[in-house]
Amino acid sequence: MSTNTTAATAASTRKAPLAGRVAVITGASSGIGEASAVELAALGARVVVLARRADRLAELVARIEKDGGQALAITADVTDRAAVQAAADRVAAEFGGADLLFNNAGVMLPAPIEQVATDQWQHQIDLNITGLMNVIGAFTPQLVAAAAERGVADLINTSSIAAQNIFPGFAVYCGTKAYVTHMSRQLRAELGAKNVRVAAIEPGIVGTELQNHVTDPGAQAWLEGAAQAMEFLTPRDIAQTVGFLASLPPRVNLQQVTIMPTGQPS
Repeated sequence: MSTNTTAATAASTRKAPLAGRVAVITGASSGIGEASAVELAALGARVVVLARRADRLAELVARIEKDGGQALAITADVTDRAAVQAAADRVAAEFGGADLLFNNAGVMLPAPIEQVATDQWQHQIDLNITGLMNVIGAFTPQLVAAAAERGVADLINTSSIAAQNIFPGFAVYCGTKAYVTHMSRQLRAELGAKNVRVAAIEPGIVGTELQNHVTDPGAQAWLEGAAQAMEFLTPRDIAQTVGFLASLPPRVNLQQVTIMPTGQPS
């Protein structure tokens, strides 16, 4: 191979470090998931965007394809185990399987525990924990197979700074995110030896639709005050971090990444 060819290959790799990879993103119809789909496609991956809102997924796929990327939309609710498995089967059939999974779907519904908002508790548990595990169960075999073939695969889970810190009124949400972080550590212990990197991303406050779902007046006031006091992270900030993690050499696994707005103290 000539020096010029080698240099061209190196330049292409720098420009599209995820070329040849298949990335599945859940919660892809808005916010962090949407931004990450755009970012990973720009880095060369074929992306599979999974969420409930078909119209938003169609618009996202059109945008990615217009920019020269490749994308496939699959409408599914991650709390439906059969639907998630069907999605995984389709990814295997059409793309040969995923080697990058960004497990991002989630919801935040804070309220004082004395309100006994059991429906909101259950919704957070169903989506943030059960949905997470449905996706892990469906796609881990593909990740393991891909890692055996190409030497690396990635499982990246969206946790939160709430997994570490105390936020009054957010107890159930914090508990679900603590689960995500600790489960990610456990999975790394199991899958790392099989060349599947596992990472938990723990953002502070990100400006997304997540805040729009909040119904508790006290939590709404706290979030509004925070927005006045500091500049929130953007979805693209997290998306670029996802791209960075997946682009690292196979020997490198950042198992836990905390990303905070500069003005957020804890």
